[in-house]
This record gives sequence, C-alpha cells and structure tokens, in this order.
Amino acid sequence: MPQSLATVIVHGIFSTKNRHPWLLDEWRSDLFRVVGSVIGTLNCHPLVVGGVADHMHILFELGRTITIADAMGRLKSNSSHWININHARVIPFQWQAGYAAFSVSPLSVDLTRNYILSQETHHKKRSFHDELRDCFRKAGIEWDREQAHAGPETVGVGGQRQNGCENRT
Repeated sequence: MPQSLATVIVHGIFSTKNRHPWLLDEWRSDLFRVVGSVIGTLNCHPLVVGGVADHMHILFELGRTITIADAMGRLKSNSSHWININHARVIPFQWQAGYAAFSVSPLSVDLTRNYILSQETHHKKRSFHDELRDCFRKAGIEWDREQAHAGPETVGVGGQRQNGCENRT
C-alpha cells in the first residue's frame, strides 16, 4: 500500500490538580475552543471538547504521527499555559498528573459526543471518581483502588468500546 491510513478515535479525560473546581463557567467555553485548536495543531482532528469545573473530556481523531501520550501531554501543557496567562490566580493552575484515554468505535462517536456535551447534567447525579472508575472497569483497565481515592494519577488506555463509559446518564 503506497500510503498510510488510520482512524483512531480517542476519548481523553483529565482533571484539575486535586480536582479543584478551577474551570469557571465564565471562560470554560473559551478554554474548550483553545483545546480544540491545540488538538488541530497536532494534526489531530477535534470532534468535541466538554467538561465541568474540575475535569475535561475531549473526543478527537488521533493523527498518524503522534502518540496518545504526546497529544495529551501537549494538550495539557498548552491549555495550562493559556489558563495561567488569561485567568491568572494566586496559585498557578495545574492539571492533575496523568489522564485516561479510551479508544472509541466509529459507531460510538455520536453517543460519546452526546455524553461529553451533557457533562453538567451528568455530574449532578454522578461524581467524577465514580465516572472514571466505571470507565476503567468497562474498558478492562486495572487500576489501584488506593490511588483512585487520592486522585486519577493513572494513565489508562482502554480497548475499543461499543458501550463504554459514555452510556451513563
């Protein structure tokens, strides 16, 4: 085959340091636009960005020349920089170490997109910790229960899911 073709769709999740609610309503949509732009500069294709005050979700098509770890690291670094420049606090903003990343079947993109866009409603009923724990369980990812109580410091990459964490309400 004379060309390289790939479709890898990633649902990434990461939280603010210690899950502090630092992503304020007044500028969160601007942050989502910045995150989508950053993903685009990595030759990835953003599908949707969403979240709440203490964590974010991003659904994107991974570019052929970048790893999930590099994409997530650059995304978190650039978005932290934007937050610190544009919405400075006494304490510099930081994301929690690590992230969760799950592959998503092309058949589940619309379901995952709707799940990400409904985060505000979703988290009125369900905590971030419960959400992440269920995502790990459904993807078959081993995680340290002790560490999970301290925060999502684990990097997880799950298998393709037809009915992953996004089907929760």
